[in-house]
Amino acid sequence: MFKTIDQPADCEIWSVIRFLTAKNVSAAEIHRQISDVYGPNAMSSSKVHKWVRAFKDGRKNVHDEPRSGRPSVITDDLVKAVDEKIREDRRFTISTLALEFPNVGRTTLHKVVSEKLKFRKLCARWVPRLLTEEHKLKIMVCALDFLDRYHKEGDKFLERIVTGDETWVSHITPESKRQSMEWRHTNSPVRVKAKRIISTRKVMATVFWDRHGVLLVEFMQQGTTINAAAYCATLTKLRRAIQNKRRGLLTSGVVLLHDNASPHSAINIQNLIRSFGWEPIDHPPYSRDMAQSDFHLFRYLKEFLGGKRFDTADEVKEEVQDWLSSQAADVYEVGIQKLVERYDKCLDKHGKYVEK
Repeated sequence: MFKTIDQPADCEIWSVIRFLTAKNVSAAEIHRQISDVYGPNAMSSSKVHKWVRAFKDGRKNVHDEPRSGRPSVITDDLVKAVDEKIREDRRFTISTLALEFPNVGRTTLHKVVSEKLKFRKLCARWVPRLLTEEHKLKIMVCALDFLDRYHKEGDKFLERIVTGDETWVSHITPESKRQSMEWRHTNSPVRVKAKRIISTRKVMATVFWDRHGVLLVEFMQQGTTINAAAYCATLTKLRRAIQNKRRGLLTSGVVLLHDNASPHSAINIQNLIRSFGWEPIDHPPYSRDMAQSDFHLFRYLKEFLGGKRFDTADEVKEEVQDWLSSQAADVYEVGIQKLVERYDKCLDKHGKYVEK
């Protein structure tokens, strides 16, 4: 009984056929011996006969002959032509591209676009406003002024910064898509949820804070709106809060960081700030991304409120107050410190938006 050799190389079998053919062994006998040693599926009888004839006709090579193979349809000309079409219309689809190249398969076109040209399809980024060169220059000037002050005064400059803003807090804040994520198996039933609209019942909260924590929280009365007169009253309360909570800050000088919304930039507001002896940081136009309350404190607050429901305005106010007071000191410290990173990034981007 022969010991079977598994998975032999083709050239090994062809060498055996050439050897036995040279000894004048018949093709049928060669096939039988190959089947005994390499197994019945090693090579069919017809292929053995084919190789026997080839060796008898003078073939000496027991390896595959070099083959030219199928020529590639992806040529330099095709890649160049596809690149030109994409640059004419960057919203193309593979289907529309296939209409321009009817003799090229969709798979080939997709390979040219993704592998050869390295294109990826991305959505446009939404920004509050398309900035002009003048806007970008103004933003860079503000960033340079801030960073120059920081490099001269260091940590003492950040210690004096007081920032704040207003935000709407709804009675019902829908749960975000990220908050609804769950661990599931691939065969788990798909969970569905109805899209909810943010409640029209809401409360406007004004929050001022510094690197040590919250200084003032104020809620607008229902039916009222923020204007210069209301903001004057809020700043007066803020001055009293700083006096009570941050001893020595009024003496060293408050550096006020707030955006340039109309109620904040009114003439009487500027006069009031000047009378307090405070120093406002020049806020660049159309730059909500440079307001730390919007992109730091309020972002975490809205995430916390996602999926919650409140029946009354008092419940909303209490929840906001509790959340603000429960935050660790690091939340506020990091928020002020990140201003340096954000203004640095602003310069790197030449005045473009630094946050989505």
